[in-house]
Amino acid sequence: MSGNVPGPDLEQAGQAVLAATTAVARELHAGRTAPAAITLDSDLDRDVGLDSLSRVELGARLEREFDIQLDERAAFEAGTPRDLLRLVIKAHAGRAITARAVDVDAATPIAAGLPTTATTLAEMLAWHVAHNPHRPHIQFYDDYTDGAVLSYADLHAAASALGAALQAHGLEPGERVALMLPTARSYFVAFYGTLLAGGVPVPIYPPLRRQQLEDHLRRQSRILVNCRAAMLVTTGDALTMARLLTAQVESLRHVFEAEALERSGGMLEAVARQADDLAFVQYTSGSTGDPKGVMLSHANLLANVRADGAGMGATPDDVFVSWLPLYHDMGLIGAWLGSLYHGVRLVVMPPLTFLARPERWLWAIHRYGGTLSAAPNFAYELCVQRIRDADIEGLDLSRWRIAANGAEAISARTLDAFCSRFVRYGFRREAMFPVYGLAECSVGLAFTPLGRGPRIDRIDRERLARDGRAQPAAADCADAAAIAVVACGLPLPGHQLRVVDEADREVPERVEGRVQFRGPSATRGYFDRPEETARLIRDGWLE
Repeated sequence: MSGNVPGPDLEQAGQAVLAATTAVARELHAGRTAPAAITLDSDLDRDVGLDSLSRVELGARLEREFDIQLDERAAFEAGTPRDLLRLVIKAHAGRAITARAVDVDAATPIAAGLPTTATTLAEMLAWHVAHNPHRPHIQFYDDYTDGAVLSYADLHAAASALGAALQAHGLEPGERVALMLPTARSYFVAFYGTLLAGGVPVPIYPPLRRQQLEDHLRRQSRILVNCRAAMLVTTGDALTMARLLTAQVESLRHVFEAEALERSGGMLEAVARQADDLAFVQYTSGSTGDPKGVMLSHANLLANVRADGAGMGATPDDVFVSWLPLYHDMGLIGAWLGSLYHGVRLVVMPPLTFLARPERWLWAIHRYGGTLSAAPNFAYELCVQRIRDADIEGLDLSRWRIAANGAEAISARTLDAFCSRFVRYGFRREAMFPVYGLAECSVGLAFTPLGRGPRIDRIDRERLARDGRAQPAAADCADAAAIAVVACGLPLPGHQLRVVDEADREVPERVEGRVQFRGPSATRGYFDRPEETARLIRDGWLE
């Protein structure tokens, strides 16, 4: 079925929705007990057992089946197939994502230099406000318009207003402020508003679906307890439920809605912060286990964004396109703070916008002249598997010079498949940029040398399992007997990396061991977790 959205033929449309739902459920539960017969009123969570990614896949199939564009947030939150049917009937024929280029220069020159003397994140922003106040800093992706723009001066003014409101409500220097916000203007304003007020931002991930808000908040309460959050800033949708957390989190005095907090404004009182002061706390878990908050100082973060920028050759002429979540270090530090330091235009879209239609990421790179972007390996695989040729006619990726691939294991097969698929759209293999990093080193630790392209090592599988040695596989070795390992480059300037045995002795080249590192980006430890910190740091090395 294709063409316009079906109107009066509700029965046929309902059957198509059920068929797509059943197909996704069967694939999801392959090898396990299949769900009972699915009806239009089956609960997609309880009865069908769909997880987040399978919901995204179901929405994509319905869009292809009916040749429409669904409201992805509404589709993601649908409770039953009947809800999806209503969305299908309501939707109009989707407009193609525009392929026109967007003027990223905006006729705004940038001052020479970088904030090399900045010792805190506040000083980093202040430098750009002094030198490039009206230059666009963040552009918010939109399918059909150029998207709203936030300049350095805009960010500073809004953050100052929000920070003043936090101070008016009693925020003391060094107190933690949890941010449960989506990828939107409010997140950037609240993060910097907290910093300017002297607080310590603690990003936590926002709820994916309103129906799961209560359970989500219950899980996040462990993070709030651990960091002893004094305040929580969130969205209007979550405000009422979030206020119930004050009964569970003894330290939590206030819960605010971000926009209302900014509107209340006031006069910000300057708070002196030092390079070694805690800048923010990055949680590496908390949804499934005990939360561990990585403590990162201003010095840690500035060292990392400077080293990352050097590793990528970043300049103010670059444009970074990102759909990465802002509660994760790759999105928060790698994409945003790195772009801020180097004067790079940042184009952002919510993660769900990418997941619903992966081609949007590539079209954004085309439209905005993107030169830098980053994603975990699965995103490149999604582009290979989910994007149809018809979805990217006219796509031009020739300006994309750094496609950072990290945050999870990198698949040589995915890397090769992506490069092969998109070479005809101008993507160059040498732009694929495997990286290695972790929250305990702020974000980046090792980068591929610029212009080299990916390096893949084929290792003898049996020898590695038997002797712990990464022996190169013979040229005629069958693929099943070899492991393809993607190299992640060299340590960033000023950082060291080594591989050791169980006694912390360095092992020879190509011998299996544990990775340890040290350098100016390395954390001082986990917030209020002395035992975990002692296991993390030994004799000045972290692992």
